[in-house]
Amino acid sequence: MARVHSYVVRYDSGFAPNPFYGHCTLATCKPGIRRSAQVGDWVIGCGSNAQGIRRGGHIVYAMRVSEALTFDQYSADPRFLAKMPFRNGSRKQSSGDNIYHRQNANSEWFQRDSFHSNPDGTTNYKHVRRDTSVNRVLLSDDYVYFGGIGPKFPIGLRDRNGRPIWKSGIGVTCFDDAQLLAAFERWLRGLAVIGYQGAPFEWLTLRG
Repeated sequence: MARVHSYVVRYDSGFAPNPFYGHCTLATCKPGIRRSAQVGDWVIGCGSNAQGIRRGGHIVYAMRVSEALTFDQYSADPRFLAKMPFRNGSRKQSSGDNIYHRQNANSEWFQRDSFHSNPDGTTNYKHVRRDTSVNRVLLSDDYVYFGGIGPKFPIGLRDRNGRPIWKSGIGVTCFDDAQLLAAFERWLRGLAVIGYQGAPFEWLTLRG
């Protein structure tokens, strides 16, 4: 049975997840989700209620996992070349998450200049260690990304124990409740939108 993995997107910048170029991808951060989510599962990103954001209880994105690749497979796949970061490009180009590859299975990871690099573009080994601790990228061609304009979750989207589907704290909540999954899919499909719908929250705060 498909499961739901729900967490708070603390930094909604277009990097993790990366919702551009026809696929929503989770290639960095959240190693626990990248390790455990299977094809057919839903990953739900919820708004943060931190000061200056106050988007708790709102949906940021939802992706049904359609594929999983290693970092080397992701890097070499021509479908995802556009997701390689170009730091001097547009916001969309600079937020690319296709940042890791190796010459061979025994060599060190190479980190492209990205949001997870040091400010001067050099390798940030702390991020390398955490990101590559799970050599797995989640991909979806069945997703909705609202960014900073997502609607509130319906109050009734709760599991059999009364837990809301939206996350409000640290960590990840995993649901294996078939009725909750069906209700969530009905609500999401009922919005009648797919793919990229709105800019990341951090982009909205940069607008004059």
